This record gives sequence, C-alpha cells and structure tokens, in this order.
Amino acid sequence: MFKSFRKKLLAVLTAVFALSLWSTASHAQDVSTWDAIKDRGSLRVGVTQAPPWFFKDPATNEWTGLGSSIGMAMAKELGVKFEPVEVTWGTAVPALQANKIDIMFVLDATPSRAMAIDFPSQPLLYYALAVLADDDLKVSTWEDLNKDSIKIAVTQGTTMDRYVTARLNKAEILRFPSNGEAVAAFQSKRVNAVSLFHPPLIAMRKKIGRGQVVLPSPVRQSASSAGVRRETDKTFRDWVNTAISYYYETGQTQAWYEEFLTSFGVDPATVPAIRREDW
Repeated sequence: MFKSFRKKLLAVLTAVFALSLWSTASHAQDVSTWDAIKDRGSLRVGVTQAPPWFFKDPATNEWTGLGSSIGMAMAKELGVKFEPVEVTWGTAVPALQANKIDIMFVLDATPSRAMAIDFPSQPLLYYALAVLADDDLKVSTWEDLNKDSIKIAVTQGTTMDRYVTARLNKAEILRFPSNGEAVAAFQSKRVNAVSLFHPPLIAMRKKIGRGQVVLPSPVRQSASSAGVRRETDKTFRDWVNTAISYYYETGQTQAWYEEFLTSFGVDPATVPAIRREDW
C-alpha cells in the first residue's frame, strides 16, 4: 500500500512540476518583445562581420557599421543598453524565432522570410545593382558596357547574372560560383568589371585598391529592411517602423553610413548613397 501511495504521490509531483514548467514557458512566450526589452534592460541586435553594415574591430572587439549605429541609437531612445549578439545572415531568422535577438538590420523583406518573421513597412535603406569597373572605363549606363571589347564577371545563377545577361548581349559575360571568385577575376584583370549590389563592392574596392563603383542607369534598385520577431503585440514592430522612418527621412541613416565609410578609409563621395533620393 505504501509503495502504491508513493507512486501516486510521485506522479502528482511530476505533473505539478511539468505544469509549472509549461506555465513558466507559456508566460515567457506571452511577454512581448517591447516589455522584454524594458525588463531586460537591453536591446539585442544581431550582428555579423559584413562591412559597411557591421564591423568588429579586431583591436577593440567593438562593433561599428551602419547596423550597429542604428541599434545604438534605438537602445538610447529606449533607455536600455545596446547588446550585440553574433549571428550569420543564414541564422538571423531562426535567432529571431528562438528569441535570441530582438532585431536584425539590413535583412531584406523577402516573401519567404515574411512567412517566418515580421518586417516594418518602412524600408531601412536602398541599394542598387552596381559595377566595379576599371578606372579608365567610361560607364554611366548599362549600354556603355554592352560592347564586344568588354568582359564582365557575375555570380552564376543570381539576380546579377539574370539582369546582366538580359542587358548585355554583346559583352562577354564570365560566370563564377561565388561573389569572391567574381571579384577575384576583376582583381586579376581578367575582366573589365564585376557586377554586384553596391555596398559589398565598396569594401572589395578598398581591398583591391583600384576601380570605380558605378550605378549604371537605368538603376536596378532593391530595398532592405529590419527583421523582428512575429508576435501578437505589434508595439515593438510599429515603434521600429517609426524610428527607421525618422532616421531615413532626416538623413541620419545616410550620415551614419558615411561616418563608417570615412572611418573605414573610403571617401563617401566616391560611392553611391543608400538613400535613393540621392542617386
């Protein structure tokens, strides 16, 4: 009889413990991002080594770059600390879903991502399809590159590949498996130009030490955004929308971008803006 009672008691205690864990987890999930940030005292921003968006200084371990600047400004407005959390572009969405970070900047709002997380309606910034071309090459339009004498590198199977192929039927197009290999072809002077979206070309041009970054017309633009966790309470998402709209419209986003470029050793006047109104 005692053994039977002990088994029943153990079963009841186990059920109570399980219910307690479920209640705690349920409560944690019920806490909105807005309230959690206030309770925690920090804004957790996803960061990854990708200048000009994010850059970790190896000497100080401090994070700079446009995304870091926006995160710091938002944290100050919220009266909390800026807390960088290292992720990759591939793990940013799962990190948001798992409540590891509160926001990820410069995350494009694609249809597939929109099924998993939320995005504010206001774009964070704009970038465009660009070329890193020989310094002596006169380029203002895509047609300027559409010549038999021109060789241009693209990453195979990408938006750049499809767009350049449709536009440049006379130029020789060399296709490579990765962005790095496409840029390496320009660095070794196997091609006259390489086409990518313009921000990555800035860091690559600095590394190579030559070339001009141009947005040929007609400009093929794309908007980038900021990803947040999907939840019933939209307070944080709506506040982010207001904040990034304010930063963009007042020119602060562009100012932070140029500030980083200058610190990175790049003259902002030599590269395209991230405000489409400035193109």
